[in-house]
Amino acid sequence: MIAMWKFSITRLSALAVVIGLALFLPGVHAQDQSTQKLRKYKAPPPSATIEVIVLKAANGKPVENAAVIFHPIEGDRDKGGMEIKTNEDGKALIDVIPIGDLVRLQIIAKGFKTYGGDFKVDKDRISMEVRLSRPGEQFSIYKNGSGPDGSAQQSAPDPSGGQKPQPK
Repeated sequence: MIAMWKFSITRLSALAVVIGLALFLPGVHAQDQSTQKLRKYKAPPPSATIEVIVLKAANGKPVENAAVIFHPIEGDRDKGGMEIKTNEDGKALIDVIPIGDLVRLQIIAKGFKTYGGDFKVDKDRISMEVRLSRPGEQFSIYKNGSGPDGSAQQSAPDPSGGQKPQPK
């Protein structure tokens, strides 16, 4: 009797599995078809390989570890920045910017003036050389002691009353 009872439980279990699969599989197939209709593969646009060589303006030696930042521009908006560092030869290479984009290039290196410029990616391979110079004199609108309105600026009064301290 126990053997017969086990046999009927096994049969019922097998029947339940078959019924469950019969109900489940058409739903999976229908879901797969609807997903295929919604998703379409869109190939990425062709991209350019851009090589930037960063050199010192004074002697032409490479600038290592300079930050080369690419800002793709769409209309008047920046679409985000991509930053790479130069290697020991002063070279930075990127190959993900689509052909036809306008790009704002910014180069920042410690001890040098920051470089900035825009260019159009119109070829599949672009190589450019940028020479960085050392910072110069700070720009000021105040020359020869004159203020913004053209009047002479007065210096702060001397706290010693114009007398030099005498050495003891």
